[in-house]
Amino acid sequence: MAEKIKSIVIKFAGDSGDGMQLTGTNFTTNAALFGNDIATFPDFPAEIRAPQGTLPGVSGFQLHFGSVEVDSPGDNCDVLVAMNAAALKTNLKQLKKGGLIIVDTAGFESKNLKLAGYAPDQNPIENDTLSKYQLQKIDVTKLTKETLVDSGLDGKSVSRCKNMFVLGYVYWIFGRSLQSTIDEITRAFTKKPELRDANIQVLKAGFNFGETVETVAHKVEVAPAKRESGTYRNIIGNHATALGLIAASVKSKLSLFYGTYPITPASEILHELAKHKNFGVVTFQAEDEIAAVAATIGASFGGSLGVTGTSGPGLALKGESISLAVSLELPLVVIDVQRAGPSTGMPTKTEQADLLFAMYGRHGEAPLPIIAAKSPADCFEASFEACKIALQHTTPVILLTDGYVANSSEPWKFPTEKELQEIKVEYVTELNDETFLPYKRDEKLARNIALPGTKGLEHRIGGLEKEDLTGNISYDPQNHETMVRNRAKKVKMIANYIPELEVELGNKKGKVLVLGWGGTYGSIRAAVKQAISEGKDVSHAHIRYLNPFPKNTLELLNSFEHVLVAEINTGQLAHLLKAEFLLHVNSFTKVQGQPFAKHEVYEAISKFF
Repeated sequence: MAEKIKSIVIKFAGDSGDGMQLTGTNFTTNAALFGNDIATFPDFPAEIRAPQGTLPGVSGFQLHFGSVEVDSPGDNCDVLVAMNAAALKTNLKQLKKGGLIIVDTAGFESKNLKLAGYAPDQNPIENDTLSKYQLQKIDVTKLTKETLVDSGLDGKSVSRCKNMFVLGYVYWIFGRSLQSTIDEITRAFTKKPELRDANIQVLKAGFNFGETVETVAHKVEVAPAKRESGTYRNIIGNHATALGLIAASVKSKLSLFYGTYPITPASEILHELAKHKNFGVVTFQAEDEIAAVAATIGASFGGSLGVTGTSGPGLALKGESISLAVSLELPLVVIDVQRAGPSTGMPTKTEQADLLFAMYGRHGEAPLPIIAAKSPADCFEASFEACKIALQHTTPVILLTDGYVANSSEPWKFPTEKELQEIKVEYVTELNDETFLPYKRDEKLARNIALPGTKGLEHRIGGLEKEDLTGNISYDPQNHETMVRNRAKKVKMIANYIPELEVELGNKKGKVLVLGWGGTYGSIRAAVKQAISEGKDVSHAHIRYLNPFPKNTLELLNSFEHVLVAEINTGQLAHLLKAEFLLHVNSFTKVQGQPFAKHEVYEAISKFF
């Protein structure tokens, strides 16, 4: 009889070539279709081709799924699948005491042990190292070869199927159907039936192995979660960002132009958008970051919804051109999927260290709005909102996501078209005055925009300072100050058009407020829930609009005795809050290329009690 559990965390780990990301993704899809709430954390090696079997080459995929609300991928796992010794050594410290370890014994031979830093006579699956855990030893490699002995495939192709054996076995433990993965394999190998058949055969062999041998003490059952009715899909952050851009394009009635240069971890936005030409999406892979943003500015000037995407190093290269867009006061959305830096840093690891760069990383007085997405699904809302602000306030906008949010996934309820606001964009189409005044402003201080080629509305464009109203070149000192202050005031006034900051959990005033931004949302929420359940007077607010801040930010922060700002950097939001409001806040930070664990935030909260 299966043991019923509300939620569980499983981690698949092995070499990059072991297919752990694919295995985790397939299990996630299965859990989502079953109706579980889910949160994932794909953890890629920082090196593109780390030596096989080494600690730096370990690739992991962590999934937390349950019948209850799941806020984060989980601190520690209940089940660890380790395809070799390096995967075990890297992840063992994250396994709960008494947890289940499933190992491929072929990955624990003398060579593997040496590469992982184990002594030749200290094989952890043969001594008492793992006595605190349930250990399930399976020669996955051998069983996969036996399953495909008559397949006609070469040895390398056979070896690549072993992740399906593990997946089938784990499906058996959790009593899950194989059909979603069979369907996915069929789609993936439409033109390679021999690989399709081999992977399906091995998947079934893994499931049948569990059924026949009955190796674990008991199977596990995790029921579906209760959800608001609607149509859901499992979505990663980068895909949600892409769909949000498309939605904004439809709602603004403008064609979407996405100009970019491939960079980890932002490239998947380009890949996803390239699939949607049916919506009039134009994708442009430029020769470098500067060309990408320059082309996007040109597309915006020509009447498209101009969006460019990158990560920290690319944002640095785009800086001068973004300043041009500030001067031109053209709508432009710049997506920065943050990663661990500086320089190349750790390209596949997450960080929130570009906030101050987004705020100040341009020459001259060049303020612009900044928005941050808090979760994979929220990337849709955040990218839609970034486009709306850019178009309606005639300004560049920076949207900050991060490697964790971009690559992780969660269930997302499809919005209906009626639920999405129209984005009203008004171009000047005819001459209403004696002379067209491109820098005449509306109540939001947004300037007049006319599309190039419109008869009678010809005007100057370029990076030199503009004369107020006419847009002609001006070197007048007083005019320069007027234009600088107009641009700054326009950004400040956006606070009148965005929602106020709200407390999402806990009391609206009290002892401790945990304030976060971006991808820290799930871990903070989980930690605050735990603290509240223990009777602690603690609340959680999450700030999306980082420039300008919501109008009530100071009032809300002053409603608490202590404000704890949690972020994956060395205290950048805390710095901005202190500078803006002369307010003391407590900073809790981490810069390890990893998201917060729930217990880390909880321990920081507990210091106030």
